[in-house]
Amino acid sequence: MSTTHPFTEHPSRRLAVTLPNDYAQTVADYERLVPEFPAAAFADCATWQDHLDLVATAAPHHFMRYQQMEMSPLMGVSGAAWNATHYLMGNHTIAARMFRHDPAVMLHAPLRTLLVEDPDGATTFVIDQPGLLFGSYGSADISVVGRELDGYVGRLIELLGGEAPEVLSQRG
Repeated sequence: MSTTHPFTEHPSRRLAVTLPNDYAQTVADYERLVPEFPAAAFADCATWQDHLDLVATAAPHHFMRYQQMEMSPLMGVSGAAWNATHYLMGNHTIAARMFRHDPAVMLHAPLRTLLVEDPDGATTFVIDQPGLLFGSYGSADISVVGRELDGYVGRLIELLGGEAPEVLSQRG
């Protein structure tokens, strides 16, 4: 049964973490750590257990890239000087643990992430904290998964060479 109400206000915390490598290296590292969703391989899965088994190898750090968009060519004509790549990053086997309680969680799954290089050359990883987003659904079962995702995001930030914010300290 859905716990979504007609109007739900919820907190959101945007995390912007400066990373040590240049933009091109950070994009390469991110795309190595968060591999592309292998759609054809998942299409061949006959059971949910097949999905779980495939995720264990396809997403070594719990996340896959479901979509990406280079923002610079699109937004550059506006005069903006930012290099930026937007990603939808997630894991549908993790999302399923929330979806069964409230399908509205798919508003926040997969997670939206952004890698951006400012005009001075600094590279930043930007994401809304999953634990707060998923904590807004009024379900302890969904909240637990959101906090688990906080930990996975924190670990990804560390693998990218950044310092995970303390708010992500509950590791999954």
